[in-house]
Amino acid sequence: MKTSIKTIIKMLILVVTVQSCNQDLTLQTFYVDNELQPGYTSLDVPVSMLKIDEEALTKEQKEAYESVDKLSMIAYVADDTNQDKMQAEYEILKEILEDPKYEELMRGNATEGKFVVKCIGDGDDVDEFVLLGHSFDTGFAVVRILGDDMNFTKIMQLAKVLDESNIEESQIKSITKFFK
Repeated sequence: MKTSIKTIIKMLILVVTVQSCNQDLTLQTFYVDNELQPGYTSLDVPVSMLKIDEEALTKEQKEAYESVDKLSMIAYVADDTNQDKMQAEYEILKEILEDPKYEELMRGNATEGKFVVKCIGDGDDVDEFVLLGHSFDTGFAVVRILGDDMNFTKIMQLAKVLDESNIEESQIKSITKFFK
């Protein structure tokens, strides 16, 4: 009897150990693995660095602003010598974002490139928005908007405020510069 209990406990520990060693590539591991690699640039911006006048926000914009914790970006800058590597890295990102936990919200194509917006969560309970933009001329970038109980419609209204504000002096200039 004691032997079977010991065996069950050992098996349970083994199963938990194997389960915790999941080697699937995630967006977070992609960030960590590549943020210091040649060709990449990364940026983390706390929402407080956005320099938004909260008094000028509508109720919905203020709710969106308060639901965002930080913006995080990693970008691969293209040049003539690294097109193959850029495409391979971009394919890895596309594969990561094909995970069913990412719900697609929007997709767009232009002559300069294409983008997709995905999220984790649904409705008024989104914890992460992901914007993946790609251009053969400039490279690609992934912007993660991290927060609690975010709402896509309200975040889009907040994006209008960011577009109209003077962000030239803030760290987010790097993000907007990449997508221009």
